[in-house]
Amino acid sequence: MSKKVYIFLADGFEDIEGLTVVDLLRRAEIEIHTVSIKNTKEVQTAHGISLLTDKAFGEVDFSDADMLVLPGGMPGTKYLAGYKPLTELLTEFYDDGRKIAAICAAPSVFSGLGFLKGRRATAYPSFMDVIERDGAITSTDSVVVDGNVTTSRGLGTAVDFALSIITQLEGEEKAQEIAESVVYRA
Repeated sequence: MSKKVYIFLADGFEDIEGLTVVDLLRRAEIEIHTVSIKNTKEVQTAHGISLLTDKAFGEVDFSDADMLVLPGGMPGTKYLAGYKPLTELLTEFYDDGRKIAAICAAPSVFSGLGFLKGRRATAYPSFMDVIERDGAITSTDSVVVDGNVTTSRGLGTAVDFALSIITQLEGEEKAQEIAESVVYRA
């Protein structure tokens, strides 16, 4: 049975951070759905690319999710943090010990909700102080997995982030297969 992941997109999300995760998880045959936090499926990336998500937030029952993912980018991260239905969903997942992941500025959404207190985590360099103030034990590793919470640094670590998610959901062998298929660090 395929694992199921939802990635939440808001206007101003970082193109590479969002779409690299979608691309590599689909290559790994993990069912990943893009979800707009707006009332429409149309979102615009941080670099002005318009795209359609698979679903709008209100159309989805997330009970079948194996992981929820937040890409970074500005102002996308601010919109994600300010969207109460999403923060309530993330809190439910976190409290239940289910997997959540964020990259770049988006780990600040987790820290703002108290998820990173006493946990190892990373974020985009200008957000390291933010997550540390919120109680995270900061790391400069490209990806940090602490329990059910995965964080990553930014656009340059997007492939590592996606491969970590694949490893967590389908195992190291599948992640290595995908890395080789895209000539990653060959």
